[in-house]
Amino acid sequence: MSSTAGQVIKCRAAVSWEAGKPLVIEEVEVAPPQAGEVRLKILYTSLCHTDVYFWEAKGQTPLFPRIFGHEAGGIVESVGEGVTHLKPGDHALPVFTGECGECPHCKSEESNMCDLLRINTDRGVMISDNQSRFSIKGKPIYHFVGTSTFSEYTVLHAGCVAKINPAAPLDKVCILSCGICTGFGATVNVAKPKPGSSVAIFGLGAVGLAAAEGARVSGASRIIGVDLVSSRFEGAKKFGVNEFVNPKDHDKPVQEVIAEMTNGGVDRAVECTGSIQAMISAFECVHDGWGVAVLVGVPNKDDAFKTHPVNFLNERTLKGTFYGNYKPRTDLPNVVEMYMRGELELEKFITHTVSFSEINKAFDYMLKGESIRCIIRMEE
Repeated sequence: MSSTAGQVIKCRAAVSWEAGKPLVIEEVEVAPPQAGEVRLKILYTSLCHTDVYFWEAKGQTPLFPRIFGHEAGGIVESVGEGVTHLKPGDHALPVFTGECGECPHCKSEESNMCDLLRINTDRGVMISDNQSRFSIKGKPIYHFVGTSTFSEYTVLHAGCVAKINPAAPLDKVCILSCGICTGFGATVNVAKPKPGSSVAIFGLGAVGLAAAEGARVSGASRIIGVDLVSSRFEGAKKFGVNEFVNPKDHDKPVQEVIAEMTNGGVDRAVECTGSIQAMISAFECVHDGWGVAVLVGVPNKDDAFKTHPVNFLNERTLKGTFYGNYKPRTDLPNVVEMYMRGELELEKFITHTVSFSEINKAFDYMLKGESIRCIIRMEE
């Protein structure tokens, strides 16, 4: 066991005290893991748009003070009672969703939506006792999606921690914790394009670029990027995108534009925006008879998907996915191995690196649209 096992650890964390205000580096106390939990030493973390969304707190219940962060790589410091798949010193990735191994979803080969550990953005405490493991001078600080990686140490449910190859560079593979796997898996695990096929990617942010990378790795010959921001097109070429459509450049629906470009529609479409109109367009732009559209983006709660039922009767398929259909503990180590074998490129997603004390710069880069992924190095 580590010398700090069972003890409260004092460390630095970037605390969000109120919505939209810069994070403040504070000394926090991190309690030891309870039964079924793990305490991780975070070495690298990265900023995802989901962190920014909940930090802005414009569309959901605000919960502050809070420690954000959910894409990261670290080393197990200690484990709670009953944890058998991890031990101190293991290299690991924390994940915002989990795999308890016991529920019907975990036992199903078709699902990764664990009943116990499925993402809950409103919960700010641990599942076992409804308490936080973070505090400042006795005052609890809330968790975020069970991970809270903007802290030098964090406590997670053991089912949300994937043990990985210790040779994998944590400053690269940390981005697999969320967005990259979400997009990449949506293509390779759900859309499953065949070599030589055509794929349309709606939205060329980090998740969409990862979906394009999945199409590239799958051998798709035409990868059509669809985005309202034309300046994204040049950078998307690195991810295999070889044709571009900006819906604003056309006076007809983009699904009609794509159908004309592809002699009836693309073989696969992956939607990564959360826009209900993009979701409808993605479905209606796939070819009848065999076309498959996959929805990845999260819509507004009042949105409704409207399309003519004939689109289904004409043998188009519509699917949804969560975290690319990857089971965190079972599948994430294999994605890391894909990177280690050179089959998946991660470096091109990383546009910036900052030290932990400069974490607010990462927010600035993302808000200005300058970064795909910004790595935050915990050690100065």
